[in-house]
Amino acid sequence: MKNIKANDEKFTVSNCCAIILAAGGSSRLGSPKQLLIYRDETLLQRTINAVKHAGIKCIILVLGSSKDLILSQTDIAGVDVVENENWQTGIASSLATGIKALKSIQPLPDAAILMVCDQPYISSSILTELIAEGKTTGKPIIACEYENVTGVPALFNQSFFEQLENLDGDAGAKKIIKEYSDKVAIVPFPLGIVDIDTQDVYKKLI
Repeated sequence: MKNIKANDEKFTVSNCCAIILAAGGSSRLGSPKQLLIYRDETLLQRTINAVKHAGIKCIILVLGSSKDLILSQTDIAGVDVVENENWQTGIASSLATGIKALKSIQPLPDAAILMVCDQPYISSSILTELIAEGKTTGKPIIACEYENVTGVPALFNQSFFEQLENLDGDAGAKKIIKEYSDKVAIVPFPLGIVDIDTQDVYKKLI
Protein backbone atom coordinates (compact mmCIF):
# COMPACT_ATOMS: atom_id res chain seq x y z
CA MET A 1 0.00 0.00 0.00
CA LYS A 2 1.31 3.39 -0.90
CA ASN A 3 2.48 5.48 2.05
CA ILE A 4 0.22 8.52 2.22
CA LYS A 5 1.12 11.44 4.44
CA ALA A 6 -0.78 14.60 5.21
CA ASN A 7 0.67 17.71 3.64
CA ASP A 8 2.64 19.87 6.06
CA GLU A 9 0.50 22.80 4.91
CA LYS A 10 -2.79 23.18 6.76
CA PHE A 11 -5.84 23.30 4.53
CA THR A 12 -7.27 26.77 3.97
CA VAL A 13 -9.87 28.19 1.62
CA SER A 14 -7.12 29.88 -0.36
CA ASN A 15 -5.23 26.68 -1.22
CA CYS A 16 -8.21 24.41 -1.83
CA CYS A 17 -10.00 23.79 -5.13
CA ALA A 18 -13.52 22.43 -5.64
CA ILE A 19 -14.12 19.90 -8.42
CA ILE A 20 -17.80 19.54 -9.31
CA LEU A 21 -18.62 16.33 -11.18
CA ALA A 22 -21.65 17.01 -13.38
CA ALA A 23 -21.03 15.04 -16.58
CA GLY A 24 -23.55 12.22 -16.20
CA GLY A 25 -26.50 11.55 -18.47
CA SER A 26 -29.19 11.22 -15.74
CA SER A 27 -30.58 8.10 -17.43
CA ARG A 28 -32.80 7.12 -14.49
CA LEU A 29 -34.28 10.61 -14.28
CA GLY A 30 -34.96 11.10 -17.99
CA SER A 31 -33.70 14.70 -18.13
CA PRO A 32 -30.53 16.48 -16.96
CA LYS A 33 -30.56 16.46 -13.16
CA GLN A 34 -28.13 19.35 -13.27
CA LEU A 35 -31.02 21.60 -14.35
CA LEU A 36 -33.70 20.50 -11.89
CA ILE A 37 -35.02 23.45 -9.90
CA TYR A 38 -34.92 23.54 -6.12
CA ARG A 39 -35.56 26.73 -4.16
CA ASP A 40 -35.43 28.86 -7.31
CA GLU A 41 -32.05 27.53 -8.47
CA THR A 42 -30.93 24.60 -10.54
CA LEU A 43 -29.17 21.88 -8.58
CA LEU A 44 -25.94 22.68 -10.40
CA GLN A 45 -26.21 26.40 -9.71
CA ARG A 46 -26.87 25.69 -6.03
CA THR A 47 -23.69 23.63 -5.93
CA ILE A 48 -21.61 26.31 -7.64
CA ASN A 49 -23.01 29.02 -5.38
CA ALA A 50 -22.28 26.97 -2.26
CA VAL A 51 -18.64 26.81 -3.33
CA LYS A 52 -18.49 30.54 -3.99
CA HIS A 53 -20.16 31.40 -0.69
CA ALA A 54 -17.57 29.26 1.10
CA GLY A 55 -14.93 31.59 -0.30
CA ILE A 56 -13.33 28.97 -2.54
CA LYS A 57 -12.01 30.75 -5.62
CA CYS A 58 -10.74 27.73 -7.55
CA ILE A 59 -13.71 25.93 -9.09
CA ILE A 60 -13.49 23.22 -11.75
CA LEU A 61 -16.74 22.04 -13.33
CA VAL A 62 -16.68 18.76 -15.26
CA LEU A 63 -19.44 18.49 -17.87
CA GLY A 64 -20.24 15.84 -20.48
CA SER A 65 -23.80 14.90 -21.40
CA SER A 66 -26.02 17.86 -22.45
CA LYS A 67 -23.06 20.19 -21.99
CA ASP A 68 -24.33 23.01 -24.21
CA LEU A 69 -27.83 22.93 -22.70
CA ILE A 70 -26.43 23.03 -19.18
CA LEU A 71 -24.07 25.89 -19.99
CA SER A 72 -26.94 27.91 -21.47
CA GLN A 73 -28.74 27.79 -18.11
CA THR A 74 -25.82 28.15 -15.71
CA ASP A 75 -23.86 31.14 -14.44
CA ILE A 76 -20.28 29.96 -14.76
CA ALA A 77 -18.54 33.23 -13.91
CA GLY A 78 -15.28 32.36 -12.17
CA VAL A 79 -15.64 28.67 -13.00
CA ASP A 80 -13.19 26.65 -15.10
CA VAL A 81 -15.34 24.35 -17.28
CA VAL A 82 -13.76 21.17 -18.67
CA GLU A 83 -15.41 18.51 -20.82
CA ASN A 84 -15.29 14.79 -20.23
CA GLU A 85 -15.85 13.30 -23.66
CA ASN A 86 -15.87 9.81 -22.14
CA TRP A 87 -18.55 10.49 -19.53
CA GLN A 88 -20.47 7.33 -20.56
CA THR A 89 -17.69 5.14 -19.14
CA GLY A 90 -18.45 6.12 -15.55
CA ILE A 91 -17.60 8.63 -12.86
CA ALA A 92 -13.90 7.70 -12.81
CA SER A 93 -13.38 9.38 -16.18
CA SER A 94 -14.92 12.59 -14.83
CA LEU A 95 -12.65 12.42 -11.81
CA ALA A 96 -9.65 12.00 -14.09
CA THR A 97 -10.76 14.96 -16.22
CA GLY A 98 -11.15 17.15 -13.15
CA ILE A 99 -7.84 16.14 -11.59
CA LYS A 100 -5.96 16.71 -14.86
CA ALA A 101 -7.39 20.22 -14.99
CA LEU A 102 -6.44 20.73 -11.35
CA LYS A 103 -2.85 19.60 -11.93
CA SER A 104 -2.43 22.29 -14.58
CA ILE A 105 -2.85 24.97 -11.90
CA GLN A 106 0.35 26.49 -10.55
CA PRO A 107 1.09 26.47 -7.73
CA LEU A 108 -0.74 23.19 -7.26
CA PRO A 109 -3.55 23.50 -4.68
CA ASP A 110 -2.89 21.62 -1.44
CA ALA A 111 -6.29 19.95 -1.51
CA ALA A 112 -9.39 19.35 -3.61
CA ILE A 113 -13.00 19.02 -2.52
CA LEU A 114 -14.83 16.52 -4.72
CA MET A 115 -18.53 17.26 -5.20
CA VAL A 116 -21.52 16.07 -7.19
CA CYS A 117 -24.38 18.21 -8.44
CA ASP A 118 -27.43 16.32 -7.17
CA GLN A 119 -27.26 16.88 -3.40
CA PRO A 120 -29.90 19.59 -2.93
CA TYR A 121 -28.94 20.28 0.68
CA ILE A 122 -25.33 21.15 -0.06
CA SER A 123 -24.25 24.37 1.63
CA SER A 124 -21.23 26.59 2.08
CA SER A 125 -21.09 25.63 5.76
CA ILE A 126 -20.50 21.97 4.91
CA LEU A 127 -17.56 22.94 2.71
CA THR A 128 -16.01 25.23 5.30
CA GLU A 129 -16.43 22.47 7.90
CA LEU A 130 -14.44 20.10 5.67
CA ILE A 131 -11.60 22.59 5.47
CA ALA A 132 -11.75 23.37 9.20
CA GLU A 133 -11.63 19.66 10.04
CA GLY A 134 -8.58 19.29 7.83
CA LYS A 135 -6.84 22.09 9.70
CA THR A 136 -7.80 20.65 13.08
CA THR A 137 -6.97 16.99 12.50
CA GLY A 138 -4.25 17.08 9.87
CA LYS A 139 -5.90 14.06 8.24
CA PRO A 140 -5.34 13.81 4.45
CA ILE A 141 -8.99 12.89 3.74
CA ILE A 142 -12.03 14.65 5.21
CA ALA A 143 -15.32 13.06 4.15
CA CYS A 144 -19.00 13.61 4.85
CA GLU A 145 -21.05 11.00 6.63
CA TYR A 146 -24.77 10.30 6.24
CA GLU A 147 -26.74 7.22 7.32
CA ASN A 148 -23.57 5.17 7.85
CA VAL A 149 -22.32 6.16 4.39
CA THR A 150 -19.03 8.01 4.04
CA GLY A 151 -18.71 10.00 0.84
CA VAL A 152 -18.84 13.31 -0.96
CA PRO A 153 -18.40 16.15 -0.56
CA ALA A 154 -14.95 14.99 0.45
CA LEU A 155 -11.64 16.79 0.74
CA PHE A 156 -8.45 15.08 -0.44
CA ASN A 157 -4.89 16.17 0.19
CA GLN A 158 -2.81 16.52 -2.99
CA SER A 159 -1.00 13.28 -2.09
CA PHE A 160 -4.14 11.49 -3.35
CA PHE A 161 -4.50 13.32 -6.67
CA GLU A 162 -2.69 10.63 -8.66
CA GLN A 163 -4.82 7.83 -7.24
CA LEU A 164 -8.02 9.76 -7.91
CA GLU A 165 -6.91 10.32 -11.49
CA ASN A 166 -6.22 6.60 -12.01
CA LEU A 167 -9.56 5.17 -10.86
CA ASP A 168 -11.51 3.07 -13.38
CA GLY A 169 -15.13 2.77 -14.52
CA ASP A 170 -17.72 3.50 -11.84
CA ALA A 171 -15.16 3.53 -9.03
CA GLY A 172 -15.41 6.92 -7.39
CA ALA A 173 -13.85 8.64 -4.41
CA LYS A 174 -15.60 6.27 -1.99
CA LYS A 175 -13.20 3.51 -3.03
CA ILE A 176 -10.22 5.51 -1.77
CA ILE A 177 -12.08 6.67 1.34
CA LYS A 178 -12.74 3.02 2.22
CA GLU A 179 -9.21 1.84 1.42
CA TYR A 180 -7.62 4.54 3.59
CA SER A 181 -10.26 4.65 6.33
CA ASP A 182 -7.60 5.13 9.02
CA LYS A 183 -6.60 8.41 7.37
CA VAL A 184 -10.15 9.81 7.18
CA ALA A 185 -11.78 12.41 9.42
CA ILE A 186 -15.55 12.81 9.33
CA VAL A 187 -17.92 15.76 9.01
CA PRO A 188 -21.58 14.89 9.71
CA PHE A 189 -23.94 15.82 6.85
CA PRO A 190 -27.19 13.94 7.56
CA LEU A 191 -29.05 15.46 4.61
CA GLY A 192 -26.27 14.40 2.26
CA ILE A 193 -28.08 11.08 1.89
CA VAL A 194 -30.63 12.90 -0.31
CA ASP A 195 -29.60 12.85 -3.96
CA ILE A 196 -31.83 13.14 -6.98
CA ASP A 197 -31.75 10.09 -9.26
CA THR A 198 -35.42 9.63 -10.17
CA GLN A 199 -38.53 11.70 -10.78
CA ASP A 200 -40.16 10.19 -7.67
CA VAL A 201 -37.32 11.40 -5.44
CA TYR A 202 -37.50 14.84 -7.04
CA LYS A 203 -41.25 15.06 -6.52
CA LYS A 204 -40.81 14.24 -2.84
CA LEU A 205 -38.13 16.90 -2.55
CA ILE A 206 -40.30 19.69 -3.93
